[in-house]
Order: sequence, then C-alpha cells, then structure tokens
Amino acid sequence: MSVTLSSTRTRAALRTSARVSVELLLVLVMTAVSLWLLGRMWSVVWPLVVGLLLTTLTWPAARRLRRWGWPPALAASVVTLLFLLVAVGVVALIAVPVASQSGELADGVVEGIQRLREWASGPPLNIGDDQITGAFDSATARIQDSVGSMVTTVVTGVSTVVNGVVTAVLAVFLMFFMLKDGTRFLPWLGRQLPGRLATDIPVVAERAWSTLGEFVRSQAYVGLLDAVLIGIGLWVVGVPLVLPLAVLTFVSAFVPIVGALFAGFVAVLIALVSNGPTDALIVLAVIVVVQQLEGNVFQPMIQSRGLGLHAAVVLLAVTLGGSLAGIVGSLLAVPAAALIAVVWNYLREQLAEPEADGEDEVPSPRGALGDPVAGA
Repeated sequence: MSVTLSSTRTRAALRTSARVSVELLLVLVMTAVSLWLLGRMWSVVWPLVVGLLLTTLTWPAARRLRRWGWPPALAASVVTLLFLLVAVGVVALIAVPVASQSGELADGVVEGIQRLREWASGPPLNIGDDQITGAFDSATARIQDSVGSMVTTVVTGVSTVVNGVVTAVLAVFLMFFMLKDGTRFLPWLGRQLPGRLATDIPVVAERAWSTLGEFVRSQAYVGLLDAVLIGIGLWVVGVPLVLPLAVLTFVSAFVPIVGALFAGFVAVLIALVSNGPTDALIVLAVIVVVQQLEGNVFQPMIQSRGLGLHAAVVLLAVTLGGSLAGIVGSLLAVPAAALIAVVWNYLREQLAEPEADGEDEVPSPRGALGDPVAGA
C-alpha cells in the first residue's frame, strides 16, 4: 500500500532541519572563533590556567588560616612563601637528578622497544619484520622525543627557558592575588552583569571551581600514592632509575587512563632492559596491583564526588587534547571536559520543566572559593 507524503509536514520538517542546521553552524563558528582567540592570547591564558591550578592546591591552607582570623593578605603571603619553598626543594632534590638521568631513561626505553621488536619477530609469533618496522620506528621516535623532552625541554633553549620563567612568575603572582582577593571576584562580577546572568554566572563559576579543585587535588594525591608504591616496588626489585620513573608516574597521573598506561609501559621496558624478563614481569604485576588499588580503593576514598564523566569520554578527551596541543592538551583535556559538563548540566537544570508540586528555586550564588557571597 503506497503512502502519500504530506507536503505541509514535509515543508515544516525541512524548515525545522534548516533552522537547526543554521543554528548549529553558528555555534560551531563561534566555537572556532573562541578557540582561535584563545590561541592568540595563549601567552596570557596559560599563566592564568597554571595560576588557577596552583590556587586549587593551595586554597585549603589559605582558607584555614583565614578562618583562624588571619588577614587575607597575610594568609596569602604565608601560603605563597611556603609553596615557593616547597617548589624550590622539589627542584633541588628531585627535578635536577631526574633531568640528569632523562637521557639514560630515554635510551633504556628505546632499547626495550628494540628487544620487544626482536621477540615479536621470532617464535612463537614469527611476525614479519616488515610488518612491525614502521610501527616500532614511529613508537621509538615518539617515546624518545616525549620522554627526553618532557623533562629536559626547559633547559634546551633560551626562548623556552625565558617563557617558562615568565609563565612561572606570572602564575605565582596570580596565585597570590587569587588567594588574597578570590572571594571578592564573584560578587564584583555579579554586580557587573545584567539580569539573570548576575545569578547564573556566579553559580556556574562556583560549581566549576569545586570541580576543578576536586580534580587537581584528587589526581595529585592519587599520583603521589602511585609514585610512592610503584617506586618502592621498583626499588625492591632492583630496577635502576627509580626516581625518574616515580616522578614520571606522578606526572602521568594527571592524564587519566593514558598516563597510567604510558608510565607503566616505560617502567616495564626499563626493567626488561636492565634486569631481564623475569623482573619485568614482576614489575608488571606490581603496576597492575597498584593500579587496581588506585581504581578500587584510593580514588573512592580520596574523591568524595566523581567528575561525572564516563571513562570513554575521558579517553576521547585525552586523545583529542593530545592531538590538538600535545602534552599540554592531554593535561588540560579532562578538566576542560569536566568544566564543559558543569555548564551543560546547569543548562539542563534551567531548561527542565518545573515540578508539579513546587516551583523552581534559583540557587543562591556562592563565592569562587566556596565562601557565601555577600551583597552580590
């Protein structure tokens, strides 16, 4: 039986599709323009991002001092000074030895890849050399570049050193001012915005701040636990380069899923090269046990609330961030995705139908650092 299409409904569907397509196109164009502007202003945006991340780590200490009656300027100054002392101590005790061993670490990874290549080409796999040459050569180049440059890039050029120093100085100053005056920002911003935005923007900013702080602190704690436990395991087994591998494990913890796989792969390769296949299997077992403890014990204990992101979303975000901006993109991909989820969830709340038994309540704005806003 033939069906006759309604011309009226067809035209309405086409008009609706055209309107939605134009709106989506405008959103994509606006997104592209925003990303372009972000790239043009990266020299300012990057210190701001670093300062914001540092503030999420140091704010609990500053908040405690302020609750004890310390003036904001004094609390911010003390916390900033203590942070600088800790940073200098880390550089003196850890970063310098790690940088001096980074070349050896990169050479060990490359040699481990070559051994895997030889093993794959022999029995029982008997994979043809021409089938794996391209893949292993590409992997060798990538790992040699990333492992070596990730630790030593800051000392390989005058331009890089100057940019790093400027970024660090600006980030520390911004951290100080955020610790000192952060609670005044949202009330001021609320007074500058018209109408509904005066309420919506502070609420979204408060939720974004909470999500960002939770991510940075939890990843730092989990990464530190992973680094200590895996470092102890490597030391017991007798694997060399324990300190660089532990530092690599800690840094990789800020890139969920992919970072743990990369750090574990490097540790197993170093154990294979230096101690042989038996110790490499032991190191692999240690890493698997630690990762299981992380996923099932550490993170549920440390993270009171999840980021609300599925593992597949995290993996795709890390992959996209790495392809767009390298290591920096991988580090910032997950917090950026979490902040986008915060904005999306708030929009869904505002666009949802009101419940029949009550009216929608607009949440009261709170300060950017978790303190109630007065006079917003």
